Amino acid sequence: MTDDFTRAWNAWHERREAALAEPHGWLSLTAFHWLDEEPAPLDGLPGLWSSDGATVTVTAAAKDGLSSSGRAVDGTAEFKVPEGAGPAWVDYGDKRLEIAPRGGRHAVRVRDPLAPTRTGFTGVPAFAPDPAWVVSASFTPAPELVDVGSVREGVDQSLHAVGTVRFDLDGAAQELVATDAGEGRLWLLFRDPTNGDTTASFRQLTAPAPGPDGRVELDFNRSLNMPCAFTDYGTCPLPPGPNRLTAAVTAGERKPS
Repeated sequence: MTDDFTRAWNAWHERREAALAEPHGWLSLTAFHWLDEEPAPLDGLPGLWSSDGATVTVTAAAKDGLSSSGRAVDGTAEFKVPEGAGPAWVDYGDKRLEIAPRGGRHAVRVRDPLAPTRTGFTGVPAFAPDPAWVVSASFTPAPELVDVGSVREGVDQSLHAVGTVRFDLDGAAQELVATDAGEGRLWLLFRDPTNGDTTASFRQLTAPAPGPDGRVELDFNRSLNMPCAFTDYGTCPLPPGPNRLTAAVTAGERKPS
């Protein structure tokens, strides 16, 4: 008989897998192209592409099949995508081309529903849910900008830290630098001794907004793999330097098979 805790986790895990399997989700990435100032073709894509650091320019004919917001690119189209903003999108048949600012440059990532990582997806392995991995923590605010780097060489990234969460695992004191997840929630990137064995090189956890007394609940059963665990074309930020737990977190998502 399944208890309420396990049913809730199963429903959450099913939603997570469905989101990953969306036609243009993280599993659909098939290429990553840096753009230079000189217009140039990109492998497998029509048109000429360039970036001056502030604006991405695409030159193509209508017959090439590129479109943006439902309108064919016929001539030259410009996209202003500043650092910190969401991507701009160009459609190419069933593919979506993501124009993204990264470390002061622009890149184009190709999202293809027929990517082998998506068509061969059978789910994300995970540890069985266990209420013992729901941990009470205390939050201390301390806003600062933290340089963390990235899994992709040449991409420098910073995170807006909002403070530190402290808690105990296996009788040992732990702490993690928390960054802003929006609406007061906390985003925790962390490493632990399971990395590279049963789990990916690091994982992420989103926690609810702390209460007025600074208490916050961390449910490690809902630890997730970062996109870079599923694709070679990710630009995930690395965890802040202090975010290395001494206790093995045998909860949440395992390393993708």
